[in-house]
Amino acid sequence: MEQENLIQSRLRELAEKAYQQNVYTYTHFLSMAELDLYCRMRGELNFISHQTFGGNAGCERQMVSFGSEDEFGYPGAFPIALLCVEPNAEKFAEELTHRDYLGAMLNLGIEREMLGDIVVRVKRAYIYCVDTVAAYLQENLVKVRHTYVSCRLVENTIPEVAPVLEERVYNVASERIDVLVAAVVNESRSKSSERFTQKKIFLNGRQMENPGYQLRQGDVLSIRGYGKLIYDGLLGETRKGRCRVMVRKYL
Repeated sequence: MEQENLIQSRLRELAEKAYQQNVYTYTHFLSMAELDLYCRMRGELNFISHQTFGGNAGCERQMVSFGSEDEFGYPGAFPIALLCVEPNAEKFAEELTHRDYLGAMLNLGIEREMLGDIVVRVKRAYIYCVDTVAAYLQENLVKVRHTYVSCRLVENTIPEVAPVLEERVYNVASERIDVLVAAVVNESRSKSSERFTQKKIFLNGRQMENPGYQLRQGDVLSIRGYGKLIYDGLLGETRKGRCRVMVRKYL
């Protein structure tokens, strides 16, 4: 609760600074739980424009910006840099995971809030970070596990970081959110219900505590520890009366 209060106080402080000084203000990268807090405060913060961005449209970790060109008379820019981390010798490089890259950066003393999404593409990774730590990472991120790497700045519009989605079809008892979570994670429905009480389920950026929610086409579902997917709706029924539903999972 104390941490939540700190985040809410920081959001109010940044909003008031932007309003009073006519300057853009930005948070660090917020987790999904922190973004849920921001969503709950939107009405309170409406005395100044505010929006979120994480580097591209599919990012889960995002910053909040306060201010707009209409209010200030000049455009703002989120202080986000994109780094490409690649092996010095690709032939001998390991297959590294999101956790490997994150661990290497945390071991350098970088706080998690300074880092956004990490997009792994085969033997490369694209890392969104606060622009003030980009130079430090370029100089000091030289090894991930046993693989020596180099780190360079790239444009955040490169196609390699565009979201990749895979279509998947599930046969489920209904379009309830807990039923789909159980099917996606391949566990029992009672087990999947625990994820709701553990605050691990987010729907359209908001924490979801109602396991009985009926999904709608276009809903974006995030399961902490598993990933994010888009619910594309009901395809039809099986001969046994089960629902055939399709989702697109972010890879």
